[in-house]
Amino acid sequence: MFLSIKNVPKVSWSSKKPLNFKPKVSTFSFLCFGLTLFGLGEGLLLVSLTGASPWSVLAQGISLHVDLSIGIITFFISLFVIFLWIFLDQKPGIGTILNAIIIAFMIDLSIAFVGTPGNYFSQLFMAIISVLLVGLGSGFYLIANLGPGPRDGLMTGLQKKTKLPIALVRGFLEISVVITGWYLGGTVGIGTLLFAFGVGPAVALGLYIVDKFFNSK
Repeated sequence: MFLSIKNVPKVSWSSKKPLNFKPKVSTFSFLCFGLTLFGLGEGLLLVSLTGASPWSVLAQGISLHVDLSIGIITFFISLFVIFLWIFLDQKPGIGTILNAIIIAFMIDLSIAFVGTPGNYFSQLFMAIISVLLVGLGSGFYLIANLGPGPRDGLMTGLQKKTKLPIALVRGFLEISVVITGWYLGGTVGIGTLLFAFGVGPAVALGLYIVDKFFNSK
């Protein structure tokens, strides 16, 4: 089943190469749709008040010390991470830039218009839904193949430079970010754990769903 997926599937609307600046309309549309779902999931996790994803914990922590929204801070963090790519020989694609813009926008939109559920079990349910949305959004965005997200590019770039296992590099980044965000006042809770342990299977499920139901071959 979906947990056995080892590679990102290719479908009829997948871009043949990441650095494609004239993608098909369908490829571009599915990319934007996936990033919208991803950003909505990130935003709902924050709204649930059960915690946040590691990078959102950092953005939330920084927002407590500067007069900027979490979404705008997320955008600036993404730009800073993309800037670091210069030293890692990474090249951004359309998906990289839209990742920074759309996810940041959707986080602020979710915070502005979605209310926190009144009881803890509903908050937990919202957190679970948010992780599933991030997974499904990742399925569309990854299969579109229009460039890695800022954080994914940082991870792969560091792995190439250090020759360390990718799991170790990703783990170091996520742990460092969440500790920094927590120190600055960001919320770490059960939602953070749900994201940490659930996002992998959720992304695999998202890839399976997109490959099976959104492939016109």
